[in-house]
Amino acid sequence: MRNKTGGEGAQKTTVSTATLETEVRNAIAQGGDVKRAVQHMTVKALSSQHHDLESLRRIMTAVMQGVREGAQQNLQHPNAQAHTALTPIRDAVAGLDAALAQFAEASKLALEEATGRAQKFSNEELTRVRADLESVEPVFLDVVQASAASAQKAVSEILHDLVAHAKRNGTAVGSQLKDTLAALNHQMTSVGHTRFEAGMQLTHAITDLMRQVAAGVLTGIAERVKPHDNTKGG
Repeated sequence: MRNKTGGEGAQKTTVSTATLETEVRNAIAQGGDVKRAVQHMTVKALSSQHHDLESLRRIMTAVMQGVREGAQQNLQHPNAQAHTALTPIRDAVAGLDAALAQFAEASKLALEEATGRAQKFSNEELTRVRADLESVEPVFLDVVQASAASAQKAVSEILHDLVAHAKRNGTAVGSQLKDTLAALNHQMTSVGHTRFEAGMQLTHAITDLMRQVAAGVLTGIAERVKPHDNTKGG
């Protein structure tokens, strides 16, 4: 789909999110290790471009649209059992949460690596990235809530339950963001009003690390981030 006003970049983003939505929908329909599949798909999407909060929201929305449509398709199958058809929803949301936690961990690692090389980002850059990261968990919950509002009854109930549970018990990305934001705040204190590496952008460094995670080159993040099973009901 061509965005006539958005240019080539917007067109690529549209194609990317449309592909992501289709892949997630298919994963829900096929079953198997849905959590791992959705986590990998989301990490791959996060590694494809530099991200601001709105592009992150588009990726989350595409994932949840795929989840909702896939689950609703499962319910339409002859002899479909509600429990079996709806189980992948919880796993898929947990996979999205885990991928976002990896993104938060990559943000912290990118900052640490730059600091280790005596490189520092401008206070303006750090302020912008911090504002985006602070909003990731609220946007995640908002996207799941919005998906619940537009879903069929059985799917909607599970998504509403997941949001309520996450608000009570927290999320994997929320847990990881505490460490990431603490590191960012520390870096901002050390930067003060001095600008270093004027052409260097933290978002580029984060995306580069996410590419390594998606390619299986950088396995440390995947090993360190052990998302709490907070998206499970109970």
